[in-house]
Amino acid sequence: MGRRSTIAGFTLVELLVTVAIVAILSAIALPSYKQFVYRGNRADATTALLNLQMAQEKWRANHTTYATLANLGLNGTSERGKYTIAIATNTATGYTATATALGAQGNDAGCTTLTLTVSGTGETRTPTACW
Repeated sequence: MGRRSTIAGFTLVELLVTVAIVAILSAIALPSYKQFVYRGNRADATTALLNLQMAQEKWRANHTTYATLANLGLNGTSERGKYTIAIATNTATGYTATATALGAQGNDAGCTTLTLTVSGTGETRTPTACW
């Protein structure tokens, strides 16, 4: 009339299978998540460049040339601090503005520098896939 005692718990095999599944899911999900975050942070750059474009057009309506960042009263970083903003050239007919990634955002392959070029013939946004 012996009683069998049952031991509740996980076996080593069950634990290893669980760890393997978690590792596989992490290996697939983490790179996708990082790309999603980089793409989301690009909105910081595009917003900063488009705000700069609006300020430039407002300035140009009252002056004979496009402005520098100092003329516009803008600082050299985007709102969330993910990009530095600069105006490379500014003339009477156009300008070139760039947003360069800072910190971890610099790992955003192919999209570390976004450029907005405005000329008398129109505007160009490069690289186009990043806008």
